[in-house]
Amino acid sequence: MSKKPIFAGAVILVLIISIAALLIANFSNIKTLIANSQIDFKTTPPIQTTNENLKDLNNAFVEIAKAVTPSVVYIEVVNESSSQNYNKDNFEFFFGPDFKMDEMPSFGSGSGVIISEDGYIMTNNHVVKDAKDKGIKVVLMDKREFTAKLIGTDPNTDIAVVKIDADNLTVASVGNSDDVQVGQWVLAIGNPLGLNNTVTSGIVSALGRNIQITGDSYAINNFIQTDAAINPGNSGGALVDINGLVIGINSAIKTTSGYYQGYGFAIPINMAKNVASELIKNGKVERGYIGVSIKDVDIKEAKGLGLSEAKGVLVQNVLKGSAGEEAGLQTGDVILKVDGTEVNAANQLQTIIGSKRPGTEVVLSVFRDGKTFDKTVKLKPRSDNEQTIAENKTDPEKNKDLNLTSFESIGLTVTDLSGSLMKEFGVDHGVYVNDVKHFSEAFNRGMRSGNVILEADKERIESVGQLESIISKKDKGDIVVLKVMTQQKDIRLIAVEL
Repeated sequence: MSKKPIFAGAVILVLIISIAALLIANFSNIKTLIANSQIDFKTTPPIQTTNENLKDLNNAFVEIAKAVTPSVVYIEVVNESSSQNYNKDNFEFFFGPDFKMDEMPSFGSGSGVIISEDGYIMTNNHVVKDAKDKGIKVVLMDKREFTAKLIGTDPNTDIAVVKIDADNLTVASVGNSDDVQVGQWVLAIGNPLGLNNTVTSGIVSALGRNIQITGDSYAINNFIQTDAAINPGNSGGALVDINGLVIGINSAIKTTSGYYQGYGFAIPINMAKNVASELIKNGKVERGYIGVSIKDVDIKEAKGLGLSEAKGVLVQNVLKGSAGEEAGLQTGDVILKVDGTEVNAANQLQTIIGSKRPGTEVVLSVFRDGKTFDKTVKLKPRSDNEQTIAENKTDPEKNKDLNLTSFESIGLTVTDLSGSLMKEFGVDHGVYVNDVKHFSEAFNRGMRSGNVILEADKERIESVGQLESIISKKDKGDIVVLKVMTQQKDIRLIAVEL
């Protein structure tokens, strides 16, 4: 055996032993560190003198939460159907999450506000409307649970009332929503995302919002908008002011995700309490109707109708047999006042009229053909046929063989009505809109192919030539107001600028 490998191994062994000895010598001088078992945390506030106004605001929020939270309840609902959340155009009710299983009822949660010591509770229609018999459970802040009875619902305002068998409950105090101002502080109290007794703060962002959640043209949309954080499950909860007064019942959010994104909407308490009182008394709400289709007046419509400014509410259609027809209202009228109160938004007019019972008389100040006059309208109840929209699946190709006339200044192509189309629309005059150029003036103002133009500047249209004659007399920048029937047989006024 060679001596070289043995010698090399011996050298390596000596080096290893030397390095180990060196390391042991160095580490033997290191002292063991032991953490101090006592730390003196600093408790002196960095700000010694807090602003008194800020202190008062903080204390106010604390007092409001303590005072109001016991009057807000958690509501759990077992529903008949499996689909409860309503979502239209990115608006969603504050209904809690549904838990769905095959061939099983769905579950949802919301909030409610106690309005009487003996157990009447105000909430949202959409929270409880589809509840099974004995499917509404109410949980109080002290954890007591009750099965609630459904007293009544009102889809037009999204208000409902339930009742539990209890006494000496903590009742919420209601304020006057007519006094609410944009910018004032508010708190939202409810049970979002299954988190009971949650309080968030913000301000009133806007008033009188018309967000058209349900798609029902008769629904009363007059919401208080707030940026107080509100999420699913807040439905039916309280929106309160700095005095702890309930000024609104939380109802919906504007969202792209299904959760809070800065916009919440509440039903004004003045409307809610009137509806709740009716539901408790009668089990339903009897509401008066004029029987007209209306919209806000914009600057082009004002110019076309001869108004000096964009104001009032435009009557687009008057239903046959309605209170409006009996009073002599006409398409193209502009309602300026109701019982002396100015109205400049369709939802404002709906709110005023919706607060009145059938048989009540109201005096409308009406603008027509350059003159202003009064009309007395005796309100009627809403009839069933007013809730139905006729279906009309007109095929634009039906008029493809007729002569087409284009109005390039507004982006419209029309043709005379065939006999079959007259029968289908139920009219004896008008011209058929065969095509509307995308993003043209007519398109942007709401005209669509398949519409029928019945009048232009209140002149009955019998032919394309007649419409052409009216438009040819207009100069650039002039307005022509068209009375139009849609494919759903709704009547609309569309003002277009040449």
